Amino acid sequence: MRQAPAAPRDRYAGLADRRLAAILAAEDTAEEYGLSPHTRSTCYVHRCWVHECVGDPLHVLVVTGHRWCRGCERPVEVAVDVTPPGAVHVFCPGCGQAGSAANREVRQACRTSLAAMHGGAAPALYRLPEA
Repeated sequence: MRQAPAAPRDRYAGLADRRLAAILAAEDTAEEYGLSPHTRSTCYVHRCWVHECVGDPLHVLVVTGHRWCRGCERPVEVAVDVTPPGAVHVFCPGCGQAGSAANREVRQACRTSLAAMHGGAAPALYRLPEA
């Protein structure tokens, strides 16, 4: 006889920001069903909005080019203005460029993160359709 799967634990129960916790959990689930981890507005490792930790060296992915300048072979910088409406700048400190598709994903994920943090709508990638 098969046992029922255990109820999933709430990884984010300790977070005071319940909106953040809910979006973290929703993105975890969406990722299991195909959401690219590079388009998340939250970071499950740091348990925060992605724009708050995108500067961490852990977010430099040389293989995919996320936060990486292939021309200079160095990490790119991300500058985020958290004051609404907020601006996100991704640039290489060597050549000043960072126009790869991967770095455009970084910029868009940060913009989505800023909007969500300030109470914007949940990203359409995992929003349930209205009845």
